Amino acid sequence: MRKRRPQRHTSPMTATQKPGAAIEAFSFGEPVPVLSQREVFDYLEAMHNGRWYEPPLSLNGLSRVYRAGVHHASAIQVKRNILRSCFIPHPKLSLAAFTGLALDYLIFGNGYLQAVQNRLGGVLRYDHLRAKYTRRALDLDTYWWIAQPGQEQALPAGRVGHVMESDINQEIYGIPDYVGGLNSTLLNESATLFRRKYYENGSHAGFIMHITDAVQNEGDIAALREALRQSKGPGNFRNLLLYTPNGSKDGVKLIPVAEVAAKDDFLSIKNVSRDDQLATHRVPPQLMGVMPNSTGGFGDVTKAAQVFDINEIDSIKASLLALNDWAGEEVIRFNPYKLAAGIEQASQGDLVR
Repeated sequence: MRKRRPQRHTSPMTATQKPGAAIEAFSFGEPVPVLSQREVFDYLEAMHNGRWYEPPLSLNGLSRVYRAGVHHASAIQVKRNILRSCFIPHPKLSLAAFTGLALDYLIFGNGYLQAVQNRLGGVLRYDHLRAKYTRRALDLDTYWWIAQPGQEQALPAGRVGHVMESDINQEIYGIPDYVGGLNSTLLNESATLFRRKYYENGSHAGFIMHITDAVQNEGDIAALREALRQSKGPGNFRNLLLYTPNGSKDGVKLIPVAEVAAKDDFLSIKNVSRDDQLATHRVPPQLMGVMPNSTGGFGDVTKAAQVFDINEIDSIKASLLALNDWAGEEVIRFNPYKLAAGIEQASQGDLVR
């Protein structure tokens, strides 16, 4: 006779029982796309709301980025100051109006002038229209002023002169040349803000205090914990006295951790992003007050100014001079750039154009 084997009774798995842990494989640090999802709109026609076309880039965003980075703002301000120093004021176009026009053109890639007429229909003066609040109508001849929501105003056709930087995707608005370097500008700003928060939060004093001395009691530990808590925060370079009678030299150890957590390559990021911004704006560093890293320096500032004047400033002047064709008179004129042309030649007051 065969012996019966005892039957095994299986019971359902309860909540307290855990199955064998499965091996999981995952990846981290997903690649970040160089371009955002906004480029899909390049395949569509320019968006409009029934009255005016919307710019392909956020003008509010460009205005915030203007002062985000030191080198980005400095490069734009150098070009603006050179153009302002070369501009010859006109009875109908003041220096202040031209300065606003030049700054808008450099930041937004668009510059606007509005012709203010007198009672006889002639032009009394030309005012600067801020590009951030100016939109182009569907007929491309009329412009809208939208500074106050709900009180938008349509400007008559022919009253607004528009100069813009060319774009490869549309012909309604201009796009600034520095768009390709915005990531470097924002990276430079992020590195500065991170280091600033790093110091404000007191992370540079981070450490682990390991106490193994048996002479310490709970009261001493509580007092030490409170002293350490009070030493954190802004300006936390403070001295701390720890008295351990009859304790060993290795009873208290400080294990720093901030040195490992704070290796963000701050100087490397600042230098690389600075070089990217200078390359985007094509401005010689010696004209912006940048200190050289080597003893050799950046070279002769006069020669650099001459090359910069020929390659960049003359091109910007030519774009702004196109407004003379719209105005029907020579309201924009320029003197030579003194640093590039030389003091003797510039003192004669000869006009470039």
